[in-house]
Amino acid sequence: MAPPGPYGRGVSSEAFYVPIGPGTFRPTPHTVGPWAATDQHGGPPSALLVRALEQVLPPEGGWLARISVDLLGAVPVQELTVTASVVRPGRSVQLAVATLAAGGRDVARATGWWHRFGDTIAVAAYGSAPELPDQPDPVDQRWPGGYLQAMEWRRVKGDFAEPGPAVIWSRMRLPLVEGAEPSPTQRLLVSADSGNGAASALDLDSWLYVNTELTVHVLRPPAGEWICLDAATTIGPTGGGYAITTLSDVDGEVGRGAQALIVRPR
Repeated sequence: MAPPGPYGRGVSSEAFYVPIGPGTFRPTPHTVGPWAATDQHGGPPSALLVRALEQVLPPEGGWLARISVDLLGAVPVQELTVTASVVRPGRSVQLAVATLAAGGRDVARATGWWHRFGDTIAVAAYGSAPELPDQPDPVDQRWPGGYLQAMEWRRVKGDFAEPGPAVIWSRMRLPLVEGAEPSPTQRLLVSADSGNGAASALDLDSWLYVNTELTVHVLRPPAGEWICLDAATTIGPTGGGYAITTLSDVDGEVGRGAQALIVRPR
């Protein structure tokens, strides 16, 4: 059963992933992305990699200040194995690497820089958050299941189906891993990979604009369940582009995300 709160609202299954052994997970249909029914959306695997990073880094006293995820190929909807290790230990900063494998091959890799907390309240300056709409978006029947239905979306500006910049609030409607509460940074990464989709610059039926990576710089650990994506996509002349996203919680800006895109006609 899904835990209380926002989880399970309109969602019949338990989580994005079910643990089936040490470091091994079975993805549920909620991980499926919009490009192919056999492939996962980049958000859940990115968050699963963050979870692995967090398990080898200090549990207190700091935060993941930068996460870089490289998608080495399509992440299939099949059993996944996650491993992680610290490659640069230290008192003030640490660097960890996590790898996601499926079917005997690596499909994604993440590096994370952990920074120890300090006190900069007196000089802090960061952006405010747009207002969170009161009502959720209606269910979009173009995507009857998968990741997009496993998240709750509340639009301030823009639409997944309309090219152009967008400001959209999001939150997970079920846990990342069955039986475990997601960390604040896991929540952030589940949403952050949606910047290029929220601010699509091209018609989804005519174009593919898939990100091969996601890099998130985290200003401070996010608070609460809601993450806002203020995103814009730029398309270049040589088959590529990038999506840049300001990430906020209800208290204000928490980070910036960037995605390199490969752009091709369908």
